[in-house]
Amino acid sequence: MKKFFVAVMLLPLLVTAQTKKQKKAQEKADKITIANVEAHVKYLADDKLEGRRTGTAGETLAMHYIADQFAKNGLQPKGTNGFIQEFDINEGKQFDEKENSFSINDHQLQLKEDYFPLPFSGNTAISGIASPGLREKGEPWFFDVRDIVAENKSNPHFDIYDALLKEAKITATKGGTALIVYNSSAETDNIQFNRNDNTAALSLPVIFIQHKAAEKYLEDSTGTYDLAIKTSLKQQSRKAHNVVGYLNFNAPTTVIIGAHFDHLGYGEDANSLDGQGQIHNGADDNASGTAALIEMTRLLQHTKARSNNYLFIAFSGEELGLFGSKYWLEKPSVNIVPNYMLNMDMIGRYSPDKKLTIGGYGTSPVWGQVFSNTSSADLVVKFDSSGSGPSDHASFYRKDIPVLFFFTNSHPDYHKATDDWDKINYKGEVAIIDYISNIIEATDTKGKLAFTKTRDAEMKSVPLPVTLGVIPDYGFSGTGMRIDGVSKGKTGERIGLQAGDVLLQLGEYKFVDVMTYMGALKNFKKGDKTTLRIKRGDKEMTFNVEFQ
Repeated sequence: MKKFFVAVMLLPLLVTAQTKKQKKAQEKADKITIANVEAHVKYLADDKLEGRRTGTAGETLAMHYIADQFAKNGLQPKGTNGFIQEFDINEGKQFDEKENSFSINDHQLQLKEDYFPLPFSGNTAISGIASPGLREKGEPWFFDVRDIVAENKSNPHFDIYDALLKEAKITATKGGTALIVYNSSAETDNIQFNRNDNTAALSLPVIFIQHKAAEKYLEDSTGTYDLAIKTSLKQQSRKAHNVVGYLNFNAPTTVIIGAHFDHLGYGEDANSLDGQGQIHNGADDNASGTAALIEMTRLLQHTKARSNNYLFIAFSGEELGLFGSKYWLEKPSVNIVPNYMLNMDMIGRYSPDKKLTIGGYGTSPVWGQVFSNTSSADLVVKFDSSGSGPSDHASFYRKDIPVLFFFTNSHPDYHKATDDWDKINYKGEVAIIDYISNIIEATDTKGKLAFTKTRDAEMKSVPLPVTLGVIPDYGFSGTGMRIDGVSKGKTGERIGLQAGDVLLQLGEYKFVDVMTYMGALKNFKKGDKTTLRIKRGDKEMTFNVEFQ
């Protein structure tokens, strides 16, 4: 009896000692993880990788580093070539300031701001003297679209590009050396650069002068102008790379864990918030998520959660529009039954005031059960039910796969050259990694998770006065804006838009891609009524729209 009493008295001490031992073991493990995460971020966010822009040598260096870490940590290669899955990103026709120029009476016009070549322009250089009122053989010709725009204002079938192409061909046939297009009226002409226009190049330059530049440089319609033009357009594409590794426990389902590793390079893709020319190292966006992904390949080797296999994917092309995750879903490099997807994007700036945001909470009813029994003493967490959003988990959500999105929220260095490794909260990031590991363990006995749709926010990168509530397909290479989905309760859903619809025109404003669609929206405000023209399959349709 006495021995039993002593044993009972010692039990709390033994439990306390065991707890202290476990805590010390966790602290020791975390120190190793902190050191590893810091080393990964320092490498990925080093200047020598030049910002890891998709399709560059810096992205390739990052790709090899991640693949080497996957191999070191014992993953099976599951790309299409070892760990690597290569894919093309078609950028369409492109032009740059180095190879294009246009001057009027020795005044150099600014490319894009003042003028741009049309997509069927020839790649050549000419000079000459011309007047808007004269068309001489062997000289450039002007074309004011004022009259044809006015004549066709109410014609829904009028295509300004067909009219310009026809005029350019006439110019070439009759001896004009260039066609300079402008609009002397205030009427909407819908002349935009369509990079996906695959019309064959003509023999002469065809350029469009923006309205303000035409008012400034062509103020005398009877004047004579000394012109010098050089045009060069090139069809461009990039080779991008996903890195894919597999941890096989011979389970019936697989958990996909992802993070994108590409960033902005020198800001060449117009997605920098502090201008081009500086290296954007992207320590938080998203070397932080990539470092966590690498560490989880090591940690999960020893997990007790073996009712799932684990597929680790480092995506490229995310900054350009989720290209890598969309490509993998279209052409998966391994045959699996997906259970759910975890995405880590910008998890390096944790602070209690900004909190850790976990998106996708509403994509499965199981998440509520998991989080009611899983918490972290080191983290303040807020939840967002939406499965959509501007990161790679959205691609999986749109394939009816439950997702969670881990994000420590934006900060003043977002998409700037100041997002560097020394600003990362490494201890906070490792607390997030531990938390994700606990979530994985808590989900292990739940089987294949049920999927539920959520109320989705529209993906947008700039403030807009109104929206249709649609999710753009950034990878679409046709004319117009194809949509991946429609947000619940928004205008697009109310009027009957569907995933796969190609939006073409709002009111009098046509658009050729996502950016020009956003430009069209800026012409409307809440309460305005207009029409929306779309293409669904081979059929064109028109909807009445009232912005709310």
